[in-house]
Amino acid sequence: MGYKVMFLWWFAAAALAGCASAPRSTPELPAAAPTAGTGAVDPNEVALHALSALGAPYAEGGASLDTGFDCSGLVAYVYWRASRLALPRTTLELSRIGRHVAPAELRPGDLVFFDTQRRAYSHVGIYLGERRFIHAPSSGGAVRIDDMRFDYWLRRFNGARRIAL
Repeated sequence: MGYKVMFLWWFAAAALAGCASAPRSTPELPAAAPTAGTGAVDPNEVALHALSALGAPYAEGGASLDTGFDCSGLVAYVYWRASRLALPRTTLELSRIGRHVAPAELRPGDLVFFDTQRRAYSHVGIYLGERRFIHAPSSGGAVRIDDMRFDYWLRRFNGARRIAL
């Protein structure tokens, strides 16, 4: 096997490691079921808070700028900061709240789900618009923006949810 192919396999395995891990408790987020704090969720606030985490390191179970983020920790952090809404801390639980959104109806702040570990809803990100989403990808990575039109994400897309009160 050539070096390029071996590198691609290694990169793919590293990119998929650990996203749907069990959360650790963090002092910045409440440990609660979904609850409302301030009322409606403003999609622009969600996008703004998500962008503030850009470049933060990946950390299994992480949910703060200080400790880093895993994918569901990033979502929980952003929604708490944007609207004081406490969301579940696993991708599967997140996939069960809000309402289903068709891909053509996506708007900033919607949650987008992917199968990155050979099981549905194993990865989540926050839609930003123009088919781009922000997420905490994997061990050794950092919060980044990716394009949903990239073949990797197209093949793994599980659906989207809109969080609204």
